[in-house]
Amino acid sequence: MTARVPQEKNTTNLYEQDYYLWLKNTAQLLRDDQLSELDKLNLIEELEDMGRSEKRAVKSNLIRVLQHLLKWKYQPEKRSDSWLSTIVEHRQRIILAFEDSPSLKGYYLEVFDKCYQDARKNAATETRLALTVFPTQSPFNPQDTLNPDYLPD
Repeated sequence: MTARVPQEKNTTNLYEQDYYLWLKNTAQLLRDDQLSELDKLNLIEELEDMGRSEKRAVKSNLIRVLQHLLKWKYQPEKRSDSWLSTIVEHRQRIILAFEDSPSLKGYYLEVFDKCYQDARKNAATETRLALTVFPTQSPFNPQDTLNPDYLPD
């Protein structure tokens, strides 16, 4: 049995004063089918923010994978278990995001080229190699990038 959350009359003020309590209160209102009592504007904003957050996580993890694949390919003499671990971990994060939200796969493909450009710049900065060392078009395709058995030569 779950404890009842005290119902707050002014949920908009609650959102501004105690976010966690606002979440608990909102969930309880939904459970109790008290839809007219919901703070709809803030609830809509939170739902939209959750979607943006999921998309940011895919981008961030993809940039990290691509950056380390570039380092792996263009600095073979410096390859390390740490680089490999980073590639594996961030691939797993993306794959788990796809398991929870399959619709993010389309977004992954949509932002792949932009993320590669960011990863290319990051890799140049981190390795101190000229940006021109890294090709302007990704040498990795979206499928290989997430393939757990793929590492570039």
